[in-house]
Amino acid sequence: MKTWLITGCSSGLGRQLAEAVAARGDRLVATARSADDLQSLCDRYPDTVRSVSLDVTRAGDTARAVDLAESAFGGLDVLVNNAGFGFIGAIEEGEPAEYRPLFEVNVFGLIETTRAALPALRRRPGARIVNLSSGAGIAGSAGFGFYNATKFAVEGLSEALAGELRPLGVDVIIAEPGPFRTAFLGRSMAAAAREIPAYAGTTQARRHYRQTNDGRQAGDPAKAVAVMLQAVDAENPPLHLPIGPRAHAMAERKLDAFRADMAAWRDISIATDFDTHG
Repeated sequence: MKTWLITGCSSGLGRQLAEAVAARGDRLVATARSADDLQSLCDRYPDTVRSVSLDVTRAGDTARAVDLAESAFGGLDVLVNNAGFGFIGAIEEGEPAEYRPLFEVNVFGLIETTRAALPALRRRPGARIVNLSSGAGIAGSAGFGFYNATKFAVEGLSEALAGELRPLGVDVIIAEPGPFRTAFLGRSMAAAAREIPAYAGTTQARRHYRQTNDGRQAGDPAKAVAVMLQAVDAENPPLHLPIGPRAHAMAERKLDAFRADMAAWRDISIATDFDTHG
């Protein structure tokens, strides 16, 4: 039986994962900005689920959640950094008041949550950290630049964290889901207020995608959660975990393009050392 701390459990994959964790009998500290959103979960699993209000941008909230896990359940085995939101807009369209909060939640909130939980996790051999990235953390695309930037940050941070924690017996999993049928394109997606006509052919397509695909995504959230649970339980979990056919296709295209660029420019780009040594 594992003890989990999951951020962003009010809806989406976070709620789906919290439900699955509780249903299989594990212990859970479920968090959301309003703990009232989690009361029904606590009522169904009074012995194994606790809830607490947690805003990842607010200092001290995560420490209280970790303290609850340790006081109620004796420790912490799995941290899932799920809280986050998306943003649509060309780089020129975005304003600091719009994109800076994105970084505060998706990047800095994840960092501070992880830092607060690490002492407890290091005390539990076999502990896991699951950082929710996205297909947007695999490859950038026009109209999602700011969101891409936050998820690329999650990828780099997680890879470094994995190198630091692996010798200590803690594994990191970067979950990279494609489109799944959650409220992500609705309540969890913001958009730049300004629309510049020059970007109608690129960014406008992303806005249209949001309007026409919200609630119609092909991915089944329950199946995504099942993959994440299997990875957490694995003896040797993957560092990178693309979830869904679209995420896998994005990764394959990215790797192919990366290799093609490297091959085409290899001889030129590696001839950069000094001609003499010593």
